[in-house]
Amino acid sequence: MTQIDFAELATLIRCNSHSKNKAGIDEHGEQMIALLAPLGFAMTRYQRESIGDHLLFHTPKRAGKKVLLLGHLDTVFPPNTFTEFKQDDDWVYGPGVCDMKGGNFVALNALRNLKAEFGPLYNIDFLLVSDEETGSDDSKYLTAKLAKDYDACLVFEAAGKDHEVVIGRKGIATFDIEIIGKAAHAGNHYADGIDANYALANMLTEMTALTDLKKGSTVNVGKISGGLSTNTISPKANMMVEARFKTLKEQQRLLKGIENICFAMEITGVQINVNGGLQRGVMSPDALQQQLLDEIAMILDEPLKTEQRGGVSDANVVSAAGVPTLDGFGPYGDGDHTIHERALKSSFELRIKQVTQILSAWSFSTQSQAQQLYSEVV
Repeated sequence: MTQIDFAELATLIRCNSHSKNKAGIDEHGEQMIALLAPLGFAMTRYQRESIGDHLLFHTPKRAGKKVLLLGHLDTVFPPNTFTEFKQDDDWVYGPGVCDMKGGNFVALNALRNLKAEFGPLYNIDFLLVSDEETGSDDSKYLTAKLAKDYDACLVFEAAGKDHEVVIGRKGIATFDIEIIGKAAHAGNHYADGIDANYALANMLTEMTALTDLKKGSTVNVGKISGGLSTNTISPKANMMVEARFKTLKEQQRLLKGIENICFAMEITGVQINVNGGLQRGVMSPDALQQQLLDEIAMILDEPLKTEQRGGVSDANVVSAAGVPTLDGFGPYGDGDHTIHERALKSSFELRIKQVTQILSAWSFSTQSQAQQLYSEVV
């Protein structure tokens, strides 16, 4: 098995790839190109003007399961904030060690193992997008379009504490809602005004009432603003709303409910302008995903532990496109999105072994070959 070189990971970590740092993301992309090219991957670059380029690394296709590995190049840390990499006997520390340069590093090393054992790679593609941390507003369309070409997808976000893989993620919708009323003097012409603030207050109450915690559905009006002064009927107000949901049925209920509230409020005379909508569809466990888990259990001779998470990832996008998807194949870590981010060294070792064995069984001649490879590297 390929020896894990954490000094190599350190080089990737120290390249700042904040979501809004296009130059840094593209530099990090070049690092990944240099590491994957020796493995025989061809590369398609999806150039972008204001965000980092998306990169698809692809191999020749032949009979067998077609697998997409999915990761992202960007992190949440702006330049000159959290930039350093360090390590001790048990942990590595730095921006992206678990979210998700560390996950990409797991995929890279598993692919190196396959190349060393079998030679040319087939049926495995690796997509790295540049805007996951800001909602994948651009890349989600590319990811959904590409997803139809694959039979399975493994996503390399961080593992659970007991190395669970993620089988479900809430979907998310976000809205920026502008409410336009009519200004009037609050003392002299109160009845002539149309109060945008009052409309917002009613909408806030009705939208929050859509929440159903038993079903895992929430609507949060997270930010509001409005009005000019105490003696003016408010001519304008604004609310920013987030909805999260665990099932497609709840996704449809909440989206329709928010739409109906906006439509009904216009009857009072205000004008409602809505921007936004569904950001990432729900990732729900299903029969095809369970079949994928059962296959992996046979390959590994034990089942993977599983969990569901409230947060979203690009796994939502692929799952919503109908492709059996499992997330959380990166290393276990904690402190992600903070300056305390770290990942467990032994977790890299475990995940690389598992992914090596899974991809071996799917992409090469027989499962017995894959099991033999696993016995040699354990």
